[in-house]
Amino acid sequence: MTTAAKALTEETDPFCLSPARAAQLLAGAPWRRFAVAGDSLAVGTGDPSPGYANEPWAERVRGVLRRVHPELAYLNTGTIGATAADTLDRQMDEIVAFGPDLLHISCGANDLFRRRPDFGLAEHTARQVLELAAGTGARLTTFTLGRAFDVTTIPDFPQRVRKLNDITLRLAAEYGMVLVDMWDHPLNARPDLLSADRIHFSTSGQAVLASEVVKSLAAVLGPVGSAEGPRVDVPDRPTRDWVYAPDFTG
Repeated sequence: MTTAAKALTEETDPFCLSPARAAQLLAGAPWRRFAVAGDSLAVGTGDPSPGYANEPWAERVRGVLRRVHPELAYLNTGTIGATAADTLDRQMDEIVAFGPDLLHISCGANDLFRRRPDFGLAEHTARQVLELAAGTGARLTTFTLGRAFDVTTIPDFPQRVRKLNDITLRLAAEYGMVLVDMWDHPLNARPDLLSADRIHFSTSGQAVLASEVVKSLAAVLGPVGSAEGPRVDVPDRPTRDWVYAPDFTG
């Protein structure tokens, strides 16, 4: 006789940090003006998951940072359906005027839905976004897209995602961005990860995304101390096991 696996919750999810633990990891964080720009990944769109708070990843990170600095200012200009060009033309002026010292950029995924994506143009536009972002002096962060992000009506969609991820990796290295690499994260194997649209992470995925952002930022800060205890080591993060082939012509 077999016993059904118990459903995960935020408290039991091995990839989720508790708010207290997350704040402990960022105890030395200097950031007081957090901004997010881009598409629905920036917005944190997703269906509710039982056992998880219905809260997007960025708002979760904001909450952690406000435990460290209660006066933290926050701006999210993310727009569902925004392309890289939309992010550049409709969001970056507001972002620059806000003057962030921590800035997340997620753009380019919607460019994959074009009949023939122009990856050269997408990279050029993303570079323009990042030039403006870097000009703020903020610490920059970004995501790669996960394996689970797939559209079955577009047969070569996984190859498109790899191509976009390759651009993201290259630009992240060039601009010194904190890269939260979700391509091969074990989260992608969860059958209940995606929302009903089969594109966006449910809120269980949003919770894990937030924790991975915190871990990545903590890694930048290094081991930190807090008033409550000794120096804290940053938890290990999953690492990728693929290398994009530069001669891809999909």
